[in-house]
Formats: sequence, C-alpha cells, structure tokens
Amino acid sequence: MYYGRGADEPSEKETAVSWNTLASENITNIRPYIPGKPVDELGREMGWTDLHKVVKLASNENPLGPSPAAMEAVRAALGNLHRYPESGAYYLRQRLAQIHGIAPERLIFGNGSNELLVVLGNAFLRPGLELLASQHAFLVYSLVASMFGAEYVEIPAKDYGHDLDAMADAITERTRLICLANPNNPTGTMFGRAAFARFLKRVPEHVVVVLDEAYSEYVDDPDYPNGLDYLDHHPHLVVTRTFSKIYGLAGLRIGYAVLAQEGALLLERVRQPFNVGNLAQVGALAALDDTAHLERSKRVNADGMKQVVRRLDEMGLSYIPSRGNFIMIEVGDGAAVCKAMLPHGVIGRPVANYGLPQFFRLTIGTEAENETALRVLGEVMNQ
Repeated sequence: MYYGRGADEPSEKETAVSWNTLASENITNIRPYIPGKPVDELGREMGWTDLHKVVKLASNENPLGPSPAAMEAVRAALGNLHRYPESGAYYLRQRLAQIHGIAPERLIFGNGSNELLVVLGNAFLRPGLELLASQHAFLVYSLVASMFGAEYVEIPAKDYGHDLDAMADAITERTRLICLANPNNPTGTMFGRAAFARFLKRVPEHVVVVLDEAYSEYVDDPDYPNGLDYLDHHPHLVVTRTFSKIYGLAGLRIGYAVLAQEGALLLERVRQPFNVGNLAQVGALAALDDTAHLERSKRVNADGMKQVVRRLDEMGLSYIPSRGNFIMIEVGDGAAVCKAMLPHGVIGRPVANYGLPQFFRLTIGTEAENETALRVLGEVMNQ
C-alpha cells in the first residue's frame, strides 16, 4: 500500500526528454478548451460557503434544470450502477427514431455531441486534409482538426455569422469536413433555408458536412432549416444534437448524430464502447417525452430574451441578436467586465478566444437571474 513519499526517498527521475518532445506536434500546439467557470470554483476562490445566490450564466445551461421525469428515471436506475450500460442505447435509439421518422440504424450516440465531433475527426481527418469552419465558430472544431493533424481553415464571418457562399468558395480537394453551427455559438446568429440549400448544392461528394444543431429547439422561425429534412438528399450530411441545452442534462453528457446508415456504421468502428452511461440513457429517454418541461423551457427562454434585450436597450449597450439561449453583449473589454462581475456572484463568459474581446456572452436565465445579472452589469459599467 502506498502512503506517500518519505523525506529520504528520491523525487521523480529527471530526464532530458520532455513529455512534449514525445508527443505528436499537432497535440502540443493545441490550446485546451476553457469551459465556463463552475459555481463551486467561484465559491472556493471567494471563500463562500453559501452558493445559492450565485448566478451562473456562462455555459448556456437550462436555468430550470432537468425534467422532473428525467430525474425520477435517473433515481430509479441508480441500483444498476454496477452494470455496464447497453452500448447501443437500444431504447433511446428506438424512441428517437420514432420521433424523427428515421431508421434506428441512422443514429449514433456520444458522451455529449462534442464527443461525436471527435469521432468524426477520427474517421475522416488526417495530415494533409482540411476542416473548414466559420470565424467565431465553436472552438471545439479547431481542436478536432488539431487532434488529427488536419489544417483548420477559418472563413471570415459575415455579420458575425456564417458566410455560406464564401465557405463554398473555399472548398478544395483537401477539404474533408465542414462544421456549421445553426444557431452559431457564441454569436447566436442563424442562416436560413435558401442559403443552406444553395450551399449544399455546391458541396462536392468528397466533403462531409456536419450541421451542429445544439440550440435548434430554441429557434422559432419558419426560415430555420431543420437539418433532418435535408439528410435524404445529401448523403454526406451529418446532423448533431444534444441533451445538454434545452433538456437540461449537461451533467449527464449525452448527444446524438443522425446520418446515412452507411456513415453511422462507419462511425461505430471508432466510437468507444460504453461511451454513454446508464443514467444518461434513461434520463434522455424520459426527457424526450416530458413535453411540458420542454415547452416551459422554451417559454422561459423567449421571455427572458425579451427581458434582457429590453434592459440592454435601456442601458444603451449593443448586442448581437441571438436565436439561442444566450446573447453577446458589447462592453469594450469582455474579460474585464466578466472578472468585475464575479465578486457580485454573477458568472458570465468572456469570448476573446473567439476573436471577440469587446464582447461577453450571457446565458438567458430565469427572470430573477436575468435581473440580478443586468443590475450587476449596470453597476460594473458605471464604475
């Protein structure tokens, strides 16, 4: 049994060969993803023991929490934690297939939709190939390209969103993956049906298009292109979705992708076994059928967005109109403003790493959370 190193025992052996020297160069060049600050971390930094008043609006989480039905399903499954999960997520697969009107074999599940991006990179990227994405796009896209030694090609944004025509112009023989987020994170912008259809017509057969719809459930616009409607006409299209946002299951880590059956079978070869746990599967299955919670979550977000926009207008602050459950606010120095709000118990998200240092991102919370965050923001800006 190990009890720790004694005073006279040698420390770690010194070596001239560092870990970075042993690693692949593409890995050592990666800048790790920095998530939104957790509530507990802020509490430790501030020395707070009562964290109930902390308002976390940094990670686009559902402020209402998970569905009560999902929580009950998770509690009922706790007795099976000694068993490995069903690797194929049979019951969740069947229910999603029924809801979306697709063959169950067209689904693949991940430890959040982020893991599916890594699975796609593992299957399709290598040195000499390219992953194409928009400026101000989700940072994980660039991380995936680096993981597999591919080149990350960033296309300048148009009005903070995707310039799909420019992205189509940039496709080369080396382009293998194109990642599109609709709505986009962190800017909240959306592209419409005509632009998406025009883009897909220009995509050659050697390119896989990944449509990230993490925030699709929040959109209420007839021009929004539901990616599932395009799958049968574009065999190399992949649509990813998540239970982390409107379903409130970010802590369980579960997402899925829909694509052609041939592609799903290919991705199963590189998906890790048992990558989605028992609790995630039963929680997601129950959440799917709790339509009351889903509708309430949409309503709270829509009302909260109106509340936040109205107050920002009153404060004279600029922002990027958003179709998600978050909003980008222009404050001059986003990182400084976020830091100044922390002692007041409000956690926002600086976005300088997205090339937007003048903004910070604020998740839409409950009415009370929004009011607290806006009050603190006003105080900080007045200082």
